Amino acid sequence: MKQITREELVKKYLDFFKSKGHKILPSASLIPENDPTVLFTTAGMHPLVPYLMGLSQHPLGKKLCSVQKCIRTQDIDEVGDSYHHTFFEMLGNWSIGDYFKREAIEYSFEFITKVLKIPLERFAVSVFEGDKDAPRDEESAKIWESLGISKERVAYLPKENNWWGPAGKTGPCGPDTEMFYWKPNNKKAPKKFDPEDNNWVEIWNDVLMQYVKDEKEKYTEAKQKNIDTGMGVERTLTVLNSLEDNYLSSVWEPVIKEIEKVAKKSYKGNERAMRIVADHIKASVFIIGDGVTPSNKEQGYILRRLIRRAVNYGRELNMKSFVEKVAEPVFSIYKEYPELIKNRQKIIEELKKEEERFNQTIEKGLNVFNKLTKDKKEMDCKEAFLLYQSYGFPVELIEEECKKRKIKFSIKDFEKECQVHQELSRTASAGQFKSGLADNSEATTQLHTTAHLLMAALRIVLKDQNIMQRGSNITPERLRLDFNFPRKLTDEELKKIEELVNSQIQCNCEVIREEMPLEKAKTSGAVGVFENKYGEKVSVYTVKNPKEKVGYFSKEICAGPHVGNTCQLGKFKITKEEASSSGIRRIKAVLQQK
Repeated sequence: MKQITREELVKKYLDFFKSKGHKILPSASLIPENDPTVLFTTAGMHPLVPYLMGLSQHPLGKKLCSVQKCIRTQDIDEVGDSYHHTFFEMLGNWSIGDYFKREAIEYSFEFITKVLKIPLERFAVSVFEGDKDAPRDEESAKIWESLGISKERVAYLPKENNWWGPAGKTGPCGPDTEMFYWKPNNKKAPKKFDPEDNNWVEIWNDVLMQYVKDEKEKYTEAKQKNIDTGMGVERTLTVLNSLEDNYLSSVWEPVIKEIEKVAKKSYKGNERAMRIVADHIKASVFIIGDGVTPSNKEQGYILRRLIRRAVNYGRELNMKSFVEKVAEPVFSIYKEYPELIKNRQKIIEELKKEEERFNQTIEKGLNVFNKLTKDKKEMDCKEAFLLYQSYGFPVELIEEECKKRKIKFSIKDFEKECQVHQELSRTASAGQFKSGLADNSEATTQLHTTAHLLMAALRIVLKDQNIMQRGSNITPERLRLDFNFPRKLTDEELKKIEELVNSQIQCNCEVIREEMPLEKAKTSGAVGVFENKYGEKVSVYTVKNPKEKVGYFSKEICAGPHVGNTCQLGKFKITKEEASSSGIRRIKAVLQQK
Protein backbone atom coordinates (compact mmCIF):
# COMPACT_ATOMS: atom_id res chain seq x y z
CA MET A 1 0.00 0.00 0.00
CA LYS A 2 1.30 3.49 -0.92
CA GLN A 3 2.69 5.53 1.97
CA ILE A 4 0.35 8.36 3.01
CA THR A 5 1.24 11.59 4.85
CA ARG A 6 -0.78 13.47 7.44
CA GLU A 7 -1.53 16.26 4.96
CA GLU A 8 -2.79 13.75 2.39
CA LEU A 9 -4.99 11.91 4.92
CA VAL A 10 -6.58 15.12 6.23
CA LYS A 11 -7.15 16.48 2.71
CA LYS A 12 -8.66 13.22 1.47
CA TYR A 13 -11.03 13.15 4.45
CA LEU A 14 -12.22 16.75 4.25
CA ASP A 15 -12.49 16.67 0.45
CA PHE A 16 -14.53 13.47 0.61
CA PHE A 17 -17.09 14.84 3.07
CA LYS A 18 -17.18 18.20 1.32
CA SER A 19 -18.22 16.27 -1.81
CA LYS A 20 -21.06 14.78 0.27
CA GLY A 21 -22.43 18.22 1.15
CA HIS A 22 -20.61 18.77 4.47
CA LYS A 23 -19.29 22.17 5.53
CA ILE A 24 -15.72 22.19 6.88
CA LEU A 25 -15.30 23.55 10.42
CA PRO A 26 -11.99 25.09 11.55
CA SER A 27 -10.40 23.38 14.54
CA ALA A 28 -11.78 24.83 17.79
CA SER A 29 -9.52 26.06 20.57
CA LEU A 30 -8.12 23.47 22.96
CA ILE A 31 -9.65 25.56 25.74
CA PRO A 32 -13.41 24.81 25.87
CA GLU A 33 -15.74 27.76 25.93
CA ASN A 34 -18.29 27.85 28.77
CA ASP A 35 -17.85 24.25 29.93
CA PRO A 36 -17.10 23.95 33.66
CA THR A 37 -16.36 20.23 33.69
CA VAL A 38 -13.44 19.86 31.30
CA LEU A 39 -10.13 21.64 31.01
CA PHE A 40 -9.46 20.79 27.39
CA THR A 41 -11.28 19.98 24.16
CA THR A 42 -11.16 16.19 24.11
CA ALA A 43 -12.99 15.30 20.89
CA GLY A 44 -14.28 16.86 17.68
CA MET A 45 -17.86 16.71 18.95
CA HIS A 46 -17.06 18.69 22.08
CA PRO A 47 -17.70 22.16 20.56
CA LEU A 48 -20.88 20.85 18.89
CA VAL A 49 -22.71 19.58 21.99
CA PRO A 50 -25.33 22.40 22.08
CA TYR A 51 -26.30 21.68 18.46
CA LEU A 52 -26.33 17.89 18.92
CA MET A 53 -28.69 18.45 21.85
CA GLY A 54 -31.01 20.50 19.65
CA LEU A 55 -30.56 23.68 21.70
CA SER A 56 -29.89 25.73 18.58
CA GLN A 57 -29.13 25.33 14.89
CA HIS A 58 -25.55 25.44 13.68
CA PRO A 59 -25.01 28.45 11.41
CA LEU A 60 -23.22 26.27 8.82
CA GLY A 61 -26.05 23.76 8.58
CA LYS A 62 -26.75 20.15 9.51
CA LYS A 63 -23.80 18.39 7.82
CA LEU A 64 -20.33 19.23 9.16
CA CYS A 65 -16.79 17.83 9.18
CA SER A 66 -13.43 18.84 10.66
CA VAL A 67 -9.98 17.90 11.83
CA GLN A 68 -9.98 18.84 15.52
CA LYS A 69 -6.94 19.21 17.76
CA CYS A 70 -7.50 17.48 21.11
CA ILE A 71 -5.85 17.05 24.49
CA ARG A 72 -6.56 14.09 26.76
CA THR A 73 -4.60 13.63 29.97
CA GLN A 74 -6.51 10.87 31.73
CA ASP A 75 -4.02 8.38 30.25
CA ILE A 76 -0.90 10.44 30.95
CA ASP A 77 0.70 7.55 32.82
CA GLU A 78 0.18 5.33 29.75
CA VAL A 79 2.12 7.70 27.46
CA GLY A 80 5.38 5.98 26.65
CA ASP A 81 3.90 2.96 24.88
CA SER A 82 3.59 2.86 21.10
CA TYR A 83 0.11 4.41 20.72
CA HIS A 84 -0.98 6.63 23.65
CA HIS A 85 -0.80 10.41 23.13
CA THR A 86 -1.71 13.52 25.11
CA PHE A 87 -2.17 15.64 21.98
CA PHE A 88 -3.80 14.18 18.89
CA GLU A 89 -5.95 15.19 15.93
CA MET A 90 -9.42 13.76 15.37
CA LEU A 91 -11.12 13.58 11.99
CA GLY A 92 -14.90 13.78 12.33
CA ASN A 93 -18.12 14.18 10.39
CA TRP A 94 -21.52 15.03 11.83
CA SER A 95 -25.14 14.91 10.89
CA ILE A 96 -27.19 17.16 13.17
CA GLY A 97 -30.70 15.90 12.54
CA ASP A 98 -29.99 15.12 8.87
CA TYR A 99 -28.79 11.70 7.60
CA PHE A 100 -28.62 8.71 9.91
CA LYS A 101 -27.37 5.11 10.07
CA ARG A 102 -27.40 4.01 6.45
CA GLU A 103 -25.74 7.10 5.01
CA ALA A 104 -23.20 7.33 7.87
CA ILE A 105 -22.14 3.70 7.44
CA GLU A 106 -22.10 3.96 3.64
CA TYR A 107 -19.91 7.09 3.82
CA SER A 108 -17.50 5.32 6.18
CA PHE A 109 -17.35 2.24 3.98
CA GLU A 110 -16.80 4.28 0.81
CA PHE A 111 -14.01 6.37 2.37
CA ILE A 112 -12.22 3.34 3.80
CA THR A 113 -12.45 1.08 0.77
CA LYS A 114 -12.54 3.52 -2.16
CA VAL A 115 -10.45 6.46 -0.91
CA LEU A 116 -8.04 4.81 1.54
CA LYS A 117 -8.23 1.57 -0.46
CA ILE A 118 -8.21 -0.70 2.58
CA PRO A 119 -9.00 -4.23 1.29
CA LEU A 120 -12.10 -5.97 2.67
CA GLU A 121 -10.02 -8.94 3.83
CA ARG A 122 -8.38 -6.64 6.42
CA PHE A 123 -11.62 -5.01 7.58
CA ALA A 124 -14.11 -5.86 10.37
CA VAL A 125 -16.78 -4.06 12.39
CA SER A 126 -18.55 -4.21 15.74
CA VAL A 127 -22.13 -3.20 16.63
CA PHE A 128 -24.19 -2.93 19.83
CA GLU A 129 -25.42 -6.31 21.14
CA GLY A 130 -28.46 -4.84 22.95
CA ASP A 131 -29.55 -4.83 26.59
CA LYS A 132 -32.51 -3.82 28.79
CA ASP A 133 -32.19 -0.18 27.68
CA ALA A 134 -32.04 -0.60 23.90
CA PRO A 135 -32.39 -3.48 21.42
CA ARG A 136 -29.66 -5.24 19.47
CA ASP A 137 -28.52 -3.06 16.57
CA GLU A 138 -29.49 -5.42 13.76
CA GLU A 139 -30.05 -2.44 11.47
CA SER A 140 -26.38 -1.43 11.43
CA ALA A 141 -25.26 -5.06 11.04
CA LYS A 142 -27.53 -5.53 8.02
CA ILE A 143 -26.24 -2.33 6.41
CA TRP A 144 -22.65 -3.56 6.78
CA GLU A 145 -23.58 -6.95 5.36
CA SER A 146 -25.34 -5.31 2.40
CA LEU A 147 -22.05 -3.57 1.62
CA GLY A 148 -20.16 -6.86 1.43
CA ILE A 149 -18.96 -7.43 5.02
CA SER A 150 -19.43 -11.09 5.95
CA LYS A 151 -21.44 -12.03 9.06
CA GLU A 152 -18.25 -13.54 10.56
CA ARG A 153 -16.67 -10.08 10.44
CA VAL A 154 -19.51 -8.38 12.36
CA ALA A 155 -19.17 -8.66 16.15
CA TYR A 156 -21.98 -7.79 18.61
CA LEU A 157 -20.50 -6.16 21.72
CA PRO A 158 -21.97 -4.81 25.00
CA LYS A 159 -22.60 -1.22 26.05
CA GLU A 160 -19.10 -0.76 27.48
CA ASN A 161 -17.71 -1.30 23.95
CA ASN A 162 -20.39 -0.03 21.59
CA TRP A 163 -22.39 2.75 23.21
CA TRP A 164 -21.88 6.49 23.62
CA GLY A 165 -23.38 8.89 26.14
CA PRO A 166 -25.20 10.75 27.25
CA ALA A 167 -22.73 13.59 27.81
CA GLY A 168 -24.28 14.22 31.24
CA LYS A 169 -26.76 12.28 33.34
CA THR A 170 -29.43 12.88 30.73
CA GLY A 171 -29.57 13.71 27.04
CA PRO A 172 -28.80 12.27 23.60
CA CYS A 173 -27.03 8.91 23.43
CA GLY A 174 -26.99 5.74 21.40
CA PRO A 175 -25.14 2.73 20.02
CA ASP A 176 -22.02 3.03 17.94
CA THR A 177 -20.41 0.92 15.28
CA GLU A 178 -16.63 0.64 15.24
CA MET A 179 -14.34 -0.23 12.32
CA PHE A 180 -11.20 -2.34 12.65
CA TYR A 181 -8.11 -2.97 10.52
CA TRP A 182 -6.00 -6.15 10.51
CA LYS A 183 -2.51 -4.86 11.32
CA PRO A 184 0.01 -7.63 10.51
CA ASN A 185 1.40 -7.71 6.97
CA ASN A 186 2.93 -11.16 7.32
CA LYS A 187 -0.14 -12.90 8.66
CA LYS A 188 -3.48 -13.31 6.90
CA ALA A 189 -6.54 -12.05 8.76
CA PRO A 190 -8.73 -14.85 10.14
CA LYS A 191 -12.14 -15.40 8.58
CA LYS A 192 -13.92 -14.63 11.88
CA PHE A 193 -13.41 -11.30 13.63
CA ASP A 194 -12.24 -11.65 17.24
CA PRO A 195 -12.36 -8.26 19.05
CA GLU A 196 -10.02 -9.65 21.74
CA ASP A 197 -7.25 -10.19 19.18
CA ASN A 198 -4.90 -7.17 19.42
CA ASN A 199 -3.97 -7.57 15.77
CA TRP A 200 -7.31 -5.93 15.01
CA VAL A 201 -6.90 -2.15 15.52
CA GLU A 202 -9.88 0.22 15.77
CA ILE A 203 -9.55 3.04 13.25
CA TRP A 204 -12.99 4.70 13.14
CA ASN A 205 -16.11 4.99 15.23
CA ASP A 206 -19.60 6.03 14.09
CA VAL A 207 -21.80 7.10 17.03
CA LEU A 208 -25.49 6.73 16.23
CA MET A 209 -27.36 9.12 18.56
CA GLN A 210 -30.70 7.39 18.43
CA TYR A 211 -32.01 7.77 21.98
CA VAL A 212 -32.55 10.26 24.80
CA LYS A 213 -32.00 9.25 28.42
CA ASP A 214 -34.28 10.99 30.96
CA GLU A 215 -34.01 11.65 34.72
CA LYS A 216 -35.62 8.26 35.44
CA GLU A 217 -32.89 6.54 33.37
CA LYS A 218 -35.41 5.62 30.71
CA TYR A 219 -34.31 5.55 27.05
CA THR A 220 -36.70 6.82 24.38
CA GLU A 221 -36.31 7.42 20.64
CA ALA A 222 -34.82 10.87 19.98
CA LYS A 223 -36.78 13.38 17.92
CA GLN A 224 -33.50 14.70 16.52
CA LYS A 225 -31.20 11.82 15.57
CA ASN A 226 -27.53 12.67 15.08
CA ILE A 227 -24.34 11.12 13.74
CA ASP A 228 -20.97 11.78 15.41
CA THR A 229 -17.85 10.08 14.08
CA GLY A 230 -14.20 10.03 15.06
CA MET A 231 -11.03 8.84 13.30
CA GLY A 232 -7.66 9.47 15.00
CA VAL A 233 -5.09 10.86 12.58
CA GLU A 234 -2.07 9.35 14.36
CA ARG A 235 -3.45 5.84 14.64
CA THR A 236 -4.81 5.84 11.09
CA LEU A 237 -1.46 6.99 9.66
CA THR A 238 0.33 4.23 11.54
CA VAL A 239 -2.08 1.60 10.26
CA LEU A 240 -2.10 2.82 6.64
CA ASN A 241 1.68 2.93 6.52
CA SER A 242 2.04 -0.61 7.94
CA LEU A 243 3.87 0.57 11.04
CA GLU A 244 3.72 -1.02 14.49
CA ASP A 245 4.70 2.16 16.38
CA ASN A 246 2.84 5.50 16.11
CA TYR A 247 6.06 7.36 16.91
CA LEU A 248 7.63 6.17 13.66
CA SER A 249 4.97 7.94 11.56
CA SER A 250 5.50 11.29 9.83
CA VAL A 251 3.80 13.31 12.62
CA TRP A 252 6.36 12.09 15.17
CA GLU A 253 9.51 11.10 13.27
CA PRO A 254 11.04 14.64 13.01
CA VAL A 255 10.58 15.16 16.77
CA ILE A 256 12.09 11.76 17.63
CA LYS A 257 15.05 12.42 15.29
CA GLU A 258 15.72 15.74 17.04
CA ILE A 259 15.66 14.01 20.44
CA GLU A 260 18.12 11.40 19.12
CA LYS A 261 20.37 14.20 17.90
CA VAL A 262 20.30 16.15 21.17
CA ALA A 263 20.61 13.07 23.40
CA LYS A 264 23.19 11.42 21.14
CA LYS A 265 21.30 8.19 21.66
CA SER A 266 19.29 5.87 19.44
CA TYR A 267 15.49 5.65 19.68
CA LYS A 268 15.86 1.89 19.87
CA GLY A 269 16.41 1.00 23.49
CA ASN A 270 15.22 4.42 24.73
CA GLU A 271 11.71 4.33 23.32
CA ARG A 272 9.71 5.08 26.47
CA ALA A 273 11.67 8.17 27.58
CA MET A 274 11.85 9.58 24.05
CA ARG A 275 8.14 9.04 23.44
CA ILE A 276 7.24 10.86 26.67
CA VAL A 277 9.52 13.80 25.84
CA ALA A 278 8.15 14.02 22.27
CA ASP A 279 4.49 13.71 23.33
CA HIS A 280 4.63 16.17 26.22
CA ILE A 281 6.57 18.84 24.33
CA LYS A 282 4.19 18.65 21.35
CA ALA A 283 1.14 18.91 23.65
CA SER A 284 2.74 21.84 25.49
CA VAL A 285 3.41 23.71 22.24
CA PHE A 286 -0.27 23.51 21.30
CA ILE A 287 -1.57 24.39 24.79
CA ILE A 288 0.63 27.51 25.00
CA GLY A 289 -0.40 28.35 21.44
CA ASP A 290 -3.99 28.62 22.68
CA GLY A 291 -3.07 31.15 25.37
CA VAL A 292 -2.29 29.02 28.45
CA THR A 293 0.87 29.60 30.50
CA PRO A 294 2.33 27.32 33.20
CA SER A 295 0.74 27.86 36.63
CA ASN A 296 -0.58 25.94 39.61
CA LYS A 297 -4.22 26.08 38.50
CA GLU A 298 -6.29 24.11 36.00
CA GLN A 299 -4.95 24.16 32.41
CA GLY A 300 -1.79 25.91 33.59
CA TYR A 301 -1.18 23.14 36.12
CA ILE A 302 -1.54 20.44 33.46
CA LEU A 303 0.79 22.37 31.16
CA ARG A 304 3.37 22.74 33.93
CA ARG A 305 3.13 19.03 34.69
CA LEU A 306 3.64 18.11 31.02
CA ILE A 307 6.71 20.34 30.58
CA ARG A 308 8.30 19.23 33.84
CA ARG A 309 7.63 15.58 33.10
CA ALA A 310 9.29 16.03 29.69
CA VAL A 311 12.30 17.71 31.30
CA ASN A 312 12.51 14.95 33.90
CA TYR A 313 12.59 12.21 31.24
CA GLY A 314 15.03 14.33 29.24
CA ARG A 315 17.36 14.11 32.24
CA GLU A 316 17.20 10.33 31.92
CA LEU A 317 18.53 10.78 28.38
CA ASN A 318 21.27 13.17 29.63
CA MET A 319 19.70 16.11 27.78
CA LYS A 320 20.10 19.65 29.11
CA SER A 321 18.39 22.87 27.96
CA PHE A 322 16.67 20.96 25.19
CA VAL A 323 12.98 21.93 25.09
CA GLU A 324 13.38 24.63 22.43
CA LYS A 325 15.20 22.25 20.06
CA VAL A 326 12.65 19.47 20.53
CA ALA A 327 9.76 21.91 20.00
CA GLU A 328 11.07 23.28 16.69
CA PRO A 329 9.95 20.35 14.46
CA VAL A 330 6.38 20.67 15.79
CA PHE A 331 5.98 24.03 14.02
CA SER A 332 7.05 22.45 10.73
CA ILE A 333 4.72 19.44 11.06
CA TYR A 334 1.64 21.58 11.77
CA LYS A 335 2.20 24.58 9.47
CA GLU A 336 -1.52 25.22 8.90
CA TYR A 337 -2.32 26.15 12.53
CA PRO A 338 -2.13 29.99 12.65
CA GLU A 339 -1.96 30.07 16.45
CA LEU A 340 1.38 28.23 16.34
CA ILE A 341 2.88 30.59 13.76
CA LYS A 342 1.52 33.72 15.46
CA ASN A 343 2.62 32.69 18.97
CA ARG A 344 5.83 30.88 18.08
CA GLN A 345 8.14 33.18 20.06
CA LYS A 346 5.89 33.17 23.12
CA ILE A 347 5.63 29.36 23.00
CA ILE A 348 9.42 28.97 22.92
CA GLU A 349 9.89 31.52 25.71
CA GLU A 350 7.35 29.86 28.01
CA LEU A 351 8.88 26.41 27.40
CA LYS A 352 12.39 27.68 28.18
CA LYS A 353 11.26 29.59 31.29
CA GLU A 354 9.48 26.54 32.70
CA GLU A 355 12.44 24.28 31.94
CA GLU A 356 14.71 26.68 33.80
CA ARG A 357 12.29 26.95 36.75
CA PHE A 358 12.06 23.19 37.00
CA ASN A 359 15.82 22.71 36.93
CA GLN A 360 16.06 25.17 39.83
CA THR A 361 13.27 23.26 41.60
CA ILE A 362 15.16 20.01 41.21
CA GLU A 363 18.29 21.50 42.81
CA LYS A 364 16.27 22.86 45.76
CA GLY A 365 14.39 19.58 46.02
CA LEU A 366 17.61 17.58 46.12
CA ASN A 367 18.83 19.69 49.04
CA VAL A 368 15.56 19.04 50.93
CA PHE A 369 15.69 15.36 49.98
CA ASN A 370 19.22 15.07 51.42
CA LYS A 371 18.06 16.63 54.70
CA LEU A 372 14.98 14.40 54.94
CA THR A 373 16.90 11.19 54.29
CA LYS A 374 20.12 11.90 56.16
CA ASP A 375 21.20 8.81 58.13
CA LYS A 376 17.92 7.06 57.23
CA LYS A 377 17.35 3.68 55.62
CA GLU A 378 13.75 4.41 54.61
CA MET A 379 11.96 7.41 53.07
CA ASP A 380 8.82 8.30 55.02
CA CYS A 381 5.81 8.54 52.69
CA LYS A 382 4.55 11.72 54.41
CA GLU A 383 7.92 13.40 53.85
CA ALA A 384 7.94 12.17 50.25
CA PHE A 385 4.52 13.73 49.75
CA LEU A 386 5.77 17.02 51.23
CA LEU A 387 8.69 16.96 48.79
CA TYR A 388 6.35 16.20 45.91
CA GLN A 389 3.60 18.71 46.72
CA SER A 390 5.48 21.64 48.26
CA TYR A 391 8.67 21.52 46.22
CA GLY A 392 7.37 20.09 42.95
CA PHE A 393 9.88 17.25 43.16
CA PRO A 394 8.75 14.43 40.82
CA VAL A 395 8.02 11.06 42.38
CA GLU A 396 10.16 9.47 39.64
CA LEU A 397 13.14 11.43 41.00
CA ILE A 398 12.29 10.45 44.57
CA GLU A 399 12.39 6.80 43.50
CA GLU A 400 15.60 7.31 41.53
CA GLU A 401 17.43 9.09 44.37
CA CYS A 402 16.28 6.50 46.91
CA LYS A 403 17.53 3.74 44.64
CA LYS A 404 20.94 5.43 44.27
CA ARG A 405 21.32 5.74 48.04
CA LYS A 406 19.82 2.29 48.77
CA ILE A 407 17.02 3.91 50.77
CA LYS A 408 13.75 1.96 50.98
CA PHE A 409 10.78 3.78 49.44
CA SER A 410 7.25 2.42 49.02
CA ILE A 411 5.51 3.91 46.02
CA LYS A 412 2.25 2.29 47.18
CA ASP A 413 2.38 4.08 50.55
CA PHE A 414 3.22 7.32 48.75
CA GLU A 415 0.22 6.94 46.45
CA LYS A 416 -2.08 6.32 49.42
CA GLU A 417 -0.74 9.45 51.11
CA CYS A 418 -1.40 11.67 48.10
CA GLN A 419 -4.51 9.87 46.89
CA VAL A 420 -6.76 12.87 47.44
CA HIS A 421 -4.36 15.16 45.58
CA GLN A 422 -3.98 12.71 42.70
CA GLU A 423 -7.73 12.15 42.46
CA LEU A 424 -8.37 15.88 42.21
CA SER A 425 -5.71 16.16 39.53
CA ARG A 426 -7.04 13.17 37.64
CA THR A 427 -10.62 14.47 37.79
CA ALA A 428 -9.57 17.90 36.61
CA SER A 429 -7.47 16.62 33.73
CA ALA A 430 -9.45 13.60 32.64
CA GLY A 431 -11.39 15.48 30.00
CA GLN A 432 -14.45 13.27 30.55
CA PHE A 433 -17.91 14.73 30.07
CA LYS A 434 -19.85 14.69 33.34
CA SER A 435 -22.51 17.32 33.00
CA GLY A 436 -20.75 20.02 31.02
CA LEU A 437 -22.68 21.57 28.20
CA ALA A 438 -25.39 19.00 28.82
CA ASP A 439 -26.21 21.14 31.85
CA ASN A 440 -28.17 23.86 30.08
CA SER A 441 -30.40 24.51 33.05
CA GLU A 442 -32.26 27.80 33.39
CA ALA A 443 -29.72 29.01 35.96
CA THR A 444 -26.72 28.19 33.74
CA THR A 445 -28.37 29.86 30.74
CA GLN A 446 -29.02 33.00 32.78
CA LEU A 447 -25.40 33.17 33.93
CA HIS A 448 -24.18 32.62 30.38
CA THR A 449 -26.04 35.73 29.25
CA THR A 450 -24.80 37.58 32.34
CA ALA A 451 -21.20 36.78 31.32
CA HIS A 452 -21.81 38.74 28.10
CA LEU A 453 -23.05 41.72 30.12
CA LEU A 454 -20.02 41.47 32.40
CA MET A 455 -17.56 41.49 29.47
CA ALA A 456 -19.20 44.60 28.00
CA ALA A 457 -19.19 46.33 31.41
CA LEU A 458 -15.49 45.55 31.91
CA ARG A 459 -14.58 47.23 28.62
CA ILE A 460 -16.67 50.31 29.44
CA VAL A 461 -15.63 50.82 33.08
CA LEU A 462 -11.94 49.99 32.53
CA LYS A 463 -11.95 52.00 29.26
CA ASP A 464 -10.17 49.24 27.37
CA GLN A 465 -11.75 47.79 24.23
CA ASN A 466 -8.92 45.23 23.96
CA ILE A 467 -10.20 43.29 26.98
CA MET A 468 -11.10 39.78 25.83
CA GLN A 469 -12.40 36.67 27.52
CA ARG A 470 -9.55 34.28 28.32
CA GLY A 471 -11.64 31.46 29.74
CA SER A 472 -14.89 30.87 31.57
CA ASN A 473 -16.47 28.39 33.92
CA ILE A 474 -20.24 28.54 34.35
CA THR A 475 -22.27 26.34 36.69
CA PRO A 476 -25.88 26.74 37.86
CA GLU A 477 -24.54 28.38 41.03
CA ARG A 478 -22.09 30.99 39.70
CA LEU A 479 -20.08 32.30 36.78
CA ARG A 480 -16.33 32.67 36.59
CA LEU A 481 -14.74 34.81 33.88
CA ASP A 482 -11.05 35.24 33.04
CA PHE A 483 -9.95 38.31 31.05
CA ASN A 484 -6.74 40.07 30.11
CA PHE A 485 -5.92 43.09 32.30
CA PRO A 486 -2.58 44.09 33.87
CA ARG A 487 -3.64 44.96 37.42
CA LYS A 488 -6.03 44.34 40.29
CA LEU A 489 -9.39 46.10 39.94
CA THR A 490 -10.23 48.71 42.59
CA ASP A 491 -13.30 48.47 44.83
CA GLU A 492 -14.70 51.52 43.04
CA GLU A 493 -14.26 49.87 39.63
CA LEU A 494 -15.92 46.66 40.81
CA LYS A 495 -18.84 48.66 42.19
CA LYS A 496 -19.28 50.51 38.86
CA ILE A 497 -19.18 47.21 36.93
CA GLU A 498 -21.86 45.72 39.20
CA GLU A 499 -24.05 48.79 38.83
CA LEU A 500 -23.68 48.86 35.03
CA VAL A 501 -24.60 45.18 34.64
CA ASN A 502 -27.60 45.57 36.96
CA SER A 503 -28.78 48.65 35.06
CA GLN A 504 -28.93 46.59 31.85
CA ILE A 505 -30.81 43.81 33.64
CA GLN A 506 -33.37 46.31 34.97
CA CYS A 507 -33.84 47.89 31.52
CA ASN A 508 -35.37 44.66 30.13
CA CYS A 509 -32.90 44.43 27.26
CA GLU A 510 -33.83 42.09 24.43
CA VAL A 511 -31.25 39.39 23.57
CA ILE A 512 -31.32 38.97 19.77
CA ARG A 513 -29.76 36.03 17.90
CA GLU A 514 -28.70 36.49 14.25
CA GLU A 515 -26.82 34.30 11.79
CA MET A 516 -24.38 36.07 9.49
CA PRO A 517 -21.06 35.61 7.65
CA LEU A 518 -18.02 35.86 9.93
CA GLU A 519 -16.65 38.94 8.15
CA LYS A 520 -19.99 40.74 8.52
CA ALA A 521 -20.06 39.83 12.22
CA LYS A 522 -16.61 41.39 12.68
CA THR A 523 -17.43 44.57 10.80
CA SER A 524 -20.69 44.91 12.76
CA GLY A 525 -18.68 45.08 15.98
CA ALA A 526 -19.28 41.56 17.26
CA VAL A 527 -16.57 40.29 19.60
CA GLY A 528 -15.17 36.75 19.11
CA VAL A 529 -13.64 34.82 21.98
CA PHE A 530 -11.78 32.13 20.05
CA GLU A 531 -11.84 33.51 16.54
CA ASN A 532 -9.94 30.66 14.85
CA LYS A 533 -12.70 28.20 15.69
CA TYR A 534 -15.39 29.85 13.61
CA GLY A 535 -16.63 28.84 10.18
CA GLU A 536 -17.77 31.18 7.42
CA LYS A 537 -21.16 31.68 9.11
CA VAL A 538 -21.69 32.40 12.82
CA SER A 539 -24.34 33.10 15.48
CA VAL A 540 -24.24 36.60 16.95
CA TYR A 541 -26.04 37.52 20.19
CA THR A 542 -26.83 41.21 20.70
CA VAL A 543 -28.03 42.70 23.99
CA LYS A 544 -29.99 45.86 23.04
CA ASN A 545 -31.27 48.42 25.52
CA PRO A 546 -34.82 49.51 24.50
CA LYS A 547 -34.18 53.00 25.90
CA GLU A 548 -31.45 53.58 23.33
CA LYS A 549 -32.61 54.13 19.74
CA VAL A 550 -29.23 53.25 18.21
CA GLY A 551 -26.36 51.00 19.23
CA TYR A 552 -26.23 48.06 21.62
CA PHE A 553 -24.71 47.16 24.97
CA SER A 554 -23.14 43.81 24.05
CA LYS A 555 -22.54 41.98 20.78
CA GLU A 556 -20.71 38.65 20.76
CA ILE A 557 -20.16 35.66 18.50
CA CYS A 558 -21.39 32.74 20.59
CA ALA A 559 -22.99 29.29 20.40
CA GLY A 560 -25.50 30.03 23.19
CA PRO A 561 -27.77 29.23 24.95
CA HIS A 562 -29.12 32.58 26.20
CA VAL A 563 -32.23 34.08 27.76
CA GLY A 564 -34.54 36.08 25.50
CA ASN A 565 -34.56 39.18 27.72
CA THR A 566 -32.42 40.43 30.60
CA CYS A 567 -35.58 40.76 32.72
CA GLN A 568 -35.19 36.99 33.29
CA LEU A 569 -31.98 37.61 35.26
CA GLY A 570 -31.68 38.30 38.98
CA LYS A 571 -29.47 40.85 40.74
CA PHE A 572 -25.81 40.66 39.67
CA LYS A 573 -23.24 40.43 42.45
CA ILE A 574 -19.43 40.10 42.15
CA THR A 575 -18.15 37.78 44.86
CA LYS A 576 -14.42 37.79 44.09
CA GLU A 577 -11.77 39.41 41.89
CA GLU A 578 -8.30 37.87 41.75
CA ALA A 579 -5.31 37.04 39.58
CA SER A 580 -5.64 33.92 37.43
CA SER A 581 -2.16 33.99 35.87
CA SER A 582 0.29 36.59 34.61
CA GLY A 583 -1.69 39.39 32.95
CA ILE A 584 -5.01 37.56 33.45
CA ARG A 585 -7.62 38.58 36.05
CA ARG A 586 -10.56 36.49 37.24
CA ILE A 587 -14.01 37.55 38.42
CA LYS A 588 -16.48 35.27 40.17
CA ALA A 589 -20.10 36.39 40.36
CA VAL A 590 -23.62 35.21 41.14
CA LEU A 591 -27.21 36.13 40.33
CA GLN A 592 -29.28 36.72 43.44
CA GLN A 593 -33.04 36.21 43.51
CA LYS A 594 -35.02 39.36 42.81
